[in-house]
Amino acid sequence: MFSSSNRIFRVLGKKNLSQISTNTTQKRLLNLHEYQAQDLFRSYDISVPRGKVLTSATETKKACTELGNHVDYIVKAQVLAGGRGRGKFKSGLKGGVQKALSIGEAEDYVSKMLGQVLVTKQTGAEGKPCNKVYVQERLYARRELYLAILLDRQSGGPVLIGSTQGGMAIEDVARESPEEIHTIPISVKEGLHKSQAEGLARKLGFRDELLDQAVDQITKLYNLFMKTDSVLLEINPLIETADGKVICADAKVNIDDNAFFRQKELFALKDITQEDPRDVRAAKYDLNYIGLDGNIGCIVNGAGLAMATMDIIKLYGEDSMMEALGIVSFLRKTGAEEFAMEIGEISGASSKLIFVKRTKQNQFLN
Repeated sequence: MFSSSNRIFRVLGKKNLSQISTNTTQKRLLNLHEYQAQDLFRSYDISVPRGKVLTSATETKKACTELGNHVDYIVKAQVLAGGRGRGKFKSGLKGGVQKALSIGEAEDYVSKMLGQVLVTKQTGAEGKPCNKVYVQERLYARRELYLAILLDRQSGGPVLIGSTQGGMAIEDVARESPEEIHTIPISVKEGLHKSQAEGLARKLGFRDELLDQAVDQITKLYNLFMKTDSVLLEINPLIETADGKVICADAKVNIDDNAFFRQKELFALKDITQEDPRDVRAAKYDLNYIGLDGNIGCIVNGAGLAMATMDIIKLYGEDSMMEALGIVSFLRKTGAEEFAMEIGEISGASSKLIFVKRTKQNQFLN
């Protein structure tokens, strides 16, 4: 379910929460675009680069001028998927993150990104549409670091993760320099102690006045994490600039979808063009739907029954689950039947299990 967190858990050698592919499984959470995440950071007084979000290439000159004609720019495709920098647009442009040394070059990149489909290691071959582009001032880093806060289900609370090897995939760091990954569990009851924030900052190599800045940024990030019901904050890279500043040069925020009733303003930011189409269809019928790998589907009237049913299927030798529809409230007959037609033919609300791939004969187990 929480695939972004799972990726880091795998890196740390923790028990993987899900063995399913991140390409075929919906992320049951709110995933913010980078520009949205950085706006959120600003509201918590967290240092981020200046930037402008664009929906048209004609806006580029004005945006760059406001950022400063004397600066270089970073042009970032706003697509909710990891690996943008190494991705490729179906139009041919390589890289969803580009450095621009002039306004004209920035405008050229913006025009080549907007309206195109970006394919990354996380999108699958179909890719995702780029409807917005974020243009940032380019900062020159003395050091690039990695910082994350995520919800650790094993310890039952948040955990701080840091590494001096930022600006690259955390998986690569774990493989090449596992000793460079530092973790600090945090008690939910006690919260983040200054000594914990300082301990991580020191492990990341901050000293003197930069140490105070780093502790301040870590503390504010933790406060944001808790107040927004986040399950993941990831900054890669966290940079130390040449002029002695600590800045979150990138921002990834995932928020627990169960917190919708508390975080309605944030959930209003959801970009459905980036959502799994199955989630979008399910939302029309107010259904809690989770898509998995495989070819057997469950339509049940409770999450507990759904889990038990899948366990029984696995016990009797069927390891490949494709679709799971867990309805935590009353299963409305009409809505459920209409939604079932979207994922495969079904002929009766009493059916509990169905084969949903159209290439196979449907079978119903009551």
